[in-house]
Amino acid sequence: MAPDAPTPWISADEIFARVGVGAAARALQVAVRAGLDPALDFSRSILPLDRGQLLLMPSQSAEFVGVKIATVAPGNPQLGRSRIQGVYLLMDAATLSPVALLDGIALTTLRTPAVSAAVADLLAPAEVEHLVVFGSGPQARGHVEAMRAIRRVGRVTVVGRHPGRAEALAEQVRAGGLPAQTGTPGAVADAQLIVCATTARTPLFDGSLVPRNSCTVAVGSHEPDAREVSSELIGRAQVVVEDSQVALREGGDVLIPLREGMIQADSLVPMRDILTGTVAVDQSRPRVFTSSGMSWQDLVVAQAVFRP
Repeated sequence: MAPDAPTPWISADEIFARVGVGAAARALQVAVRAGLDPALDFSRSILPLDRGQLLLMPSQSAEFVGVKIATVAPGNPQLGRSRIQGVYLLMDAATLSPVALLDGIALTTLRTPAVSAAVADLLAPAEVEHLVVFGSGPQARGHVEAMRAIRRVGRVTVVGRHPGRAEALAEQVRAGGLPAQTGTPGAVADAQLIVCATTARTPLFDGSLVPRNSCTVAVGSHEPDAREVSSELIGRAQVVVEDSQVALREGGDVLIPLREGMIQADSLVPMRDILTGTVAVDQSRPRVFTSSGMSWQDLVVAQAVFRP
């Protein structure tokens, strides 16, 4: 790139056109299996603002340096704006020169379900007759696509606080050729895959109902006092996290059960150990993957978008 050339902008439409969620999940798996260690990633900063939060998420690889600047504004949906907004700056590692700006919302919308798919590919049962999705926003939609990228799904139940939005997502899934309906939290009783993609601060369903041979993915919480899954489920499950220290710092899904004495910190399994086969998947009990998002994930997916 010439020194004075403008930094190219990669729009949301272009991001999704260049890299699908299945390809993004494979890129994440390849990066970790090639030696990327999430534990060595830079810590992200979560700064409180009057109307929400500011997140700064830097990371580096051999070829690139990147940083996402994101905001979380809980009041935005009532104003017709996205709850999560942001931009991503991708730089060349050798010169630290900017090489691209990416739509941060689209990148987050793509990478979060891709991370879930990368791990659920190992944790989920081989046969998935029933997928239950909590939530009806962009992450819920993205996770339906992500789970279908790794498994043949028989049917989908959407559970949401807003019946109209839940039905709209179910209709979208049906339009994609998959049977789907709205339902209640009790639908988890016969589900092989459960996705929690909400802004809930308390458990969404009764953890005792979850079948033994199942995988639950929880992505909605990144605060120590908020969670989507119950202590009962965490206590009986093999719990996989992005990185143990990150989970113990900001993962309410594990921090609350830990404080209650339901689990021990050393029982948490880093996703790297599952992806590399260092730790075997425990088929004798439910599996739970809970994530809050890490900077290296954005960089891996941004690289894939920049060089499809």
